Amino acid sequence: MAAASSSSSSLPSSRPFSPPSSILIIGSGVFGLSTALALARRDAFSQCSITVVDRSDPSQPGTFPSPDAASIDTSRIIRADYADPAYTALGDEAQVQWRKQETPADLGAQGRYHEAGLLLVGDLAPPAPSAAPASGGLKPKLTGLDYARMSWANVVSLASKDPALAARVRELPNPDAIREALGTGGSSGSWGYINNNSGWGNAGAAMAWSFDQVQQTGRVDFVPGTVVSLERAEDTVTGAKLSDGRVLSADLVIVAAGAWTGGLVDLAGQAVATGQVLAYMDITEAEQEELGKMPVILNLSTGLFIIPPTDRVLKIGQHAYGYLNPVTPSNPPLPLSPTSATTTQTQTPTPISLPLTALTDPDLNIPARAAADLRGALREMIPWPALHDRPFSKTRLCWYSDTADADFLVDYHPHWRGLFVATGDSGHAFKFLPVVGDRVVDCIMRDCPVQFRGKWDWKVTTESTWAGTGVAAFTEDGTRGGTPGLVLAEALGERAVPLQ
Repeated sequence: MAAASSSSSSLPSSRPFSPPSSILIIGSGVFGLSTALALARRDAFSQCSITVVDRSDPSQPGTFPSPDAASIDTSRIIRADYADPAYTALGDEAQVQWRKQETPADLGAQGRYHEAGLLLVGDLAPPAPSAAPASGGLKPKLTGLDYARMSWANVVSLASKDPALAARVRELPNPDAIREALGTGGSSGSWGYINNNSGWGNAGAAMAWSFDQVQQTGRVDFVPGTVVSLERAEDTVTGAKLSDGRVLSADLVIVAAGAWTGGLVDLAGQAVATGQVLAYMDITEAEQEELGKMPVILNLSTGLFIIPPTDRVLKIGQHAYGYLNPVTPSNPPLPLSPTSATTTQTQTPTPISLPLTALTDPDLNIPARAAADLRGALREMIPWPALHDRPFSKTRLCWYSDTADADFLVDYHPHWRGLFVATGDSGHAFKFLPVVGDRVVDCIMRDCPVQFRGKWDWKVTTESTWAGTGVAAFTEDGTRGGTPGLVLAEALGERAVPLQ
């Protein structure tokens, strides 16, 4: 896939920014909620009405955020460990907020953040070639080991500014060193390092904290409802239509619906929804006591990871190419441009990969092959026989909005007025919860931070990205394991493990 930066949509405007009188944000995940908070606090938008619409109802306990959203979970890795120095710096800024625990109102307090350390490793031998579809000519930028070494260099540079931080970062040059740092008797990878300045956050609790922060501003109106399509007049998006027929109108519509964004806006060539597998295992109090001391471990060559247990639950997952779920939506997304809107009306709708979760399909399973991979990670990283055949207490598909380069998509739509898109989390946005909203608002004001200009732009593509049953532009940033191009229905047909 050939790609170039979009025109000037993310560059500073030559004329003063004029804020809209009303803004509608679709989605209350990391991008949606953090953007609402930043808008509510920004003086430039003091006269602007702000509405957030989401299919989950914040007034109903246990339903907000939606239990199948990517931002809801027991744990997410919090790190500044990136091969790209721009994300390293942004992650470091976010961690300043995560580490605040002096009062119950601080983000990191009440168990919302645990600085348990991160063990980042890679394999010397590259993964075996797969028979997956070709990725549109896009070559892998980095191997997992490449990424780990570049991340190590960025973290060392970051820590060099503070001796206290530097003392908590250590290279692990071989499997024995990795085994010693992990402390479970297991190991993974050929080379790596441990950064004890990183850790994990309680995602569900942090999102609840973020919602409370937004509520305290008194500036944001929350509307429960499922958006089925965007309203438009000529070349302008004017609002959103809900499943019950209601229409919400605004001068500026921000679509921040995560992996569901592609169902509302044509994202061909920009982002695609992929399902990632997670499994949870109940453990004993004695096992919790012992495993609670381990760091997070992530093998960038396989994508397999384990996060330290909490409340006697151990989590195993894979940051992978994921599974596609191509469907033909009953309500086609907003076409790429007003001119293409007329031609698409007479064409057969193009399949789109959209999330399939246990919330909409209670009988949904995870593929047996994926479950076996998670079991393999458990045996490798925690070689305790008592755990190896213990049933999973719960499994889950977590849906990413993946971009080809793992950069976020935060930009005005190049062809529709009144439409802004904030998505493309690529499975690594959660850690930026306390800071990314301000960056999104900078982009809304056409003043994208210099280090993200071009990265977060709507990309101009010259090749089709749909290839049969899958999308060709898989994320190739060096952090993904598994096989690209897997289709969920086909993988489930092989055999499945129930989502419990």
